[in-house]
Amino acid sequence: MYRLGHQGAALVVYAPLGLVLLLLGRPPLAVVGGAVSVALASLPDVDQRLPGVQHRGATHTLGFAVAVGIVLGAVGWLLGRGTGVGTAVEFAAVGFAVGTTAVVSHLLADVITPMGITPFWPVSDRHYTFGVCRADNTLANYALLGLGIALTVAVLAIAPR
Repeated sequence: MYRLGHQGAALVVYAPLGLVLLLLGRPPLAVVGGAVSVALASLPDVDQRLPGVQHRGATHTLGFAVAVGIVLGAVGWLLGRGTGVGTAVEFAAVGFAVGTTAVVSHLLADVITPMGITPFWPVSDRHYTFGVCRADNTLANYALLGLGIALTVAVLAIAPR
């Protein structure tokens, strides 16, 4: 998928986490998490700008998703440690979840294309594709974006004020 489709997919996958954060009374953390998720939505496509790195290779795996989650978890820990261990743990957990789900959302959006992904590499070379639409399908990209926006609005509508 293209950037807008990936951003929509990121919103779809982030919606449950955002809702939980809102229900726990953490609206600023929910907003920051959503913004970071959307900002990272196209991160796996960095492979297109790296010489010698195959597109939809290593950056399109669950291992990469976990690695990004670990990095964001560490950033969360560093940001929260000045206000206590509890905050550091909370920020680390949210950072890990946001980083991991942002990349997973990218994988989910790419698996519907004919090119597909190999998400378990290097453990498995099994390739997955649903072949629903091409990555450049304008309607599919806007549909994912619309679905992401609709879910975000729904979360905001049902969350306590």
